[in-house]
Amino acid sequence: MNKLALICAAIFTFNTHAHISKDTDNLAQYALENYQQAQLHTLANLVSFPTVNKKGISTLKNPDFIGFKALLKMKAAELGFDFQDLGYTVLIGMGEQKQKVTIVTHGDVQPADASKWINSPFIIDDTSEPGKLIARGTEDDKGAIATALYAMKAIKDQGHSLDNRIELMIYLAEESDWGPLEEFMKTYEQPKYAVTIDASYPVVVAEKGWSLIAPSFDLTSAQHGLYVSDLSGGAFVSQIPEDASVVLHNASAEVVSQLKSKAKQLAQVSYHFSETEQGVAIRVKGVSAHSSEPESGVNAIAYLAELFKGVALENNSDGAVINFINQMIGLDIHGKHFGDIAYQHDFMGPMTVAPTVIERTGNKLKLSINARRPMGKEEEVLKQQIDQALAQFAATNKISFADLEIIIGTPMLLDNAPHAQKLLDIFKHYTGDKDADFVSIGGGTNAKLFENAVSFGPSMPGKRYTGHSEHEFITVEQLKLNLRMYSAMMLELGNM
Repeated sequence: MNKLALICAAIFTFNTHAHISKDTDNLAQYALENYQQAQLHTLANLVSFPTVNKKGISTLKNPDFIGFKALLKMKAAELGFDFQDLGYTVLIGMGEQKQKVTIVTHGDVQPADASKWINSPFIIDDTSEPGKLIARGTEDDKGAIATALYAMKAIKDQGHSLDNRIELMIYLAEESDWGPLEEFMKTYEQPKYAVTIDASYPVVVAEKGWSLIAPSFDLTSAQHGLYVSDLSGGAFVSQIPEDASVVLHNASAEVVSQLKSKAKQLAQVSYHFSETEQGVAIRVKGVSAHSSEPESGVNAIAYLAELFKGVALENNSDGAVINFINQMIGLDIHGKHFGDIAYQHDFMGPMTVAPTVIERTGNKLKLSINARRPMGKEEEVLKQQIDQALAQFAATNKISFADLEIIIGTPMLLDNAPHAQKLLDIFKHYTGDKDADFVSIGGGTNAKLFENAVSFGPSMPGKRYTGHSEHEFITVEQLKLNLRMYSAMMLELGNM
């Protein structure tokens, strides 16, 4: 048995495998045969609402969210479920039992740059790549909502008597603000079992803590020598940036030639050089990905900085950001250059560190670095190491930060979820993967707000997660599999 398997065995000491009953199998097949097309239609309707939270407008007053909730209310009535609109949280339930199983998901989505999509990101594209349903929210998280609704409907159709109420919880600000849900959870009765459907299979029992290191620079230079301006990159903090750009000033033909030569060596991304009245504009094209999996993307900001490694730039705000990235991060994704902050956990893996957004306010630049922190190092120790690394950089480069924001998230590792083995057995049964085991993810879901929540899909192990990317999709075949497994999950946990 390998080390990871030993750890899993230590975390979960179940001696018997849950039996998948004939009734469960029949239900899963019934759901697929009767509601596959319905879930596709409902997913298209859900996606059509661009439920992106925006600054300056409350979620509760945003017409897109109002329309989205109206659709959910209509679907609940159509399918025969009770519906509660509690502001930021919607509950769709089946049954009046005292104990309940809460299926946790979210209805808000990340922004989408329409210029990067063949069709509108808020209209299902099922023709560009046959078999794929391309749109914002298909994998994160509206596909899961549609699947859950029809898994519940299949149970209702067949008249199964459940010991526990099934309650679908849809939160509307998961991508931007957990505050309203944290407040809601103070009065929400903890369920007997909780399952988030906002992550990966087989069964997620550990999540890293979402963390942020965001220094701001407000520096000016003489601008007589070689300097850069108009530095930009990234779309939002939880996305590996696909684009970055800068303008280089006062560069000799020799310097430009050297940069172009180096760009050819950095073949993981594409560089584009163009002459402008202001100087040489340089654009970098990488590959976007969810920042919980930086290895799945190619970081345009990091590669733009890499181009200038060893180039002496004047120390304005733009140059300081490039210098900071090169000294403290580079192309590494595990924080190995950021003082002593790098570490890893035997089960959860290494901490990841990625520059994701550069924001400009006048001359002031803010660099957001998204870190995902596993168990294995105390928060106070990590905070001290971050502070020391930043202080050392400032002293070495003779600068001071204009502002500094640090958030250290709390990782989660469950060793007592009573329903985890049941979910694992369901996954093994419907995929045929007998070697499937419990897993850890870099992302953070609302599971952290429940006493015993684990995550169950909707993305498959070994497949690139497309949520938060500019090419988000879910396959038709995956939705079929999810419908079978979610139906089985609800029936099994409903009577557990």
